[in-house]
Amino acid sequence: MSNAPFNTEITEDDGILSGPLRGPKNMLAEQEYDGHTSIHDEETARTMGFEGGAVEGPTHFSQFDPIGHKLWGDQWFVAGCISAHYRNVCYEGDETRAFVKQTAPDYAEAWMEKADGTEVFRGSLSIGDKVDSALTTRMKGLREPGTLVILHDVKVGMKSAEDLPVSMDFDQNMGALYPFSLNGKNKKITEPSAWYEEATGDTSPWGRGIIPFEMVSVLTHSGNRSIPARGPAVGLFADLEINMIKGPLFVGEKYTVDKEVVAISDSRRTESNWTRTTVKNSAGEVVATTLLNSATMKESYAKYAEDLAEIEGR
Repeated sequence: MSNAPFNTEITEDDGILSGPLRGPKNMLAEQEYDGHTSIHDEETARTMGFEGGAVEGPTHFSQFDPIGHKLWGDQWFVAGCISAHYRNVCYEGDETRAFVKQTAPDYAEAWMEKADGTEVFRGSLSIGDKVDSALTTRMKGLREPGTLVILHDVKVGMKSAEDLPVSMDFDQNMGALYPFSLNGKNKKITEPSAWYEEATGDTSPWGRGIIPFEMVSVLTHSGNRSIPARGPAVGLFADLEINMIKGPLFVGEKYTVDKEVVAISDSRRTESNWTRTTVKNSAGEVVATTLLNSATMKESYAKYAEDLAEIEGR
């Protein structure tokens, strides 16, 4: 026996589905990587010109799960894909709303706005493997990067992990990159569900607790980070996709992940490493993938100008 996963009120106006305004929480104020704090830390973020610590990008995905489930039922958790290009930073205290417009049986445009209309991200929801996601389309249009400094030693095809074991228990702290547990997240998640909870996860259609879409990113990115980028430097999620192949992912299940650099790009302020992570179950079947564009801010690398001069002088 299973219950409906969400109690979220969804409205429709001229073919556009939307959820309620929510107040996402920043749970990465104490995040550390490469020996330093991140853009989610108030002080670090302000040095980069931001108003304060940013709410982590995957947090916003939860507001789309009730809409994905409304469109495609339980199959959303089995074969759903959410794909997002971030456009503006969200801070704790901001209110956000999810919008979705279905344009094909297996595809919908998706975007998130703050209460004042500022767009947080734009992307897609889709189901199955017959249609390109927003990020698949975006990657096809990437231009060749200019001179790279932070990513000078990173090459497309490089792998940062193969068969790295990962798992997520309800009370498991996910480490320095993600210093909280699923139980902790469930206390602050924007769209709670009995299917995510330790006490009621067995009410899901699969008879056990499932990992929320936003926490799939935590699962896949909490481990090995051995891509040889120069640093220390501060980065942020510029693009992120969570794609279920044979989902959902289960709490307490043992998985392995493979990570591969699939593209490199740059902008005036950033250098971007696009990494695809493939999640496999114990039988070796691919059950999910993530695609992350981790954009590192050039100004945050103290030796950027020095290294650039050295590289261009060769």
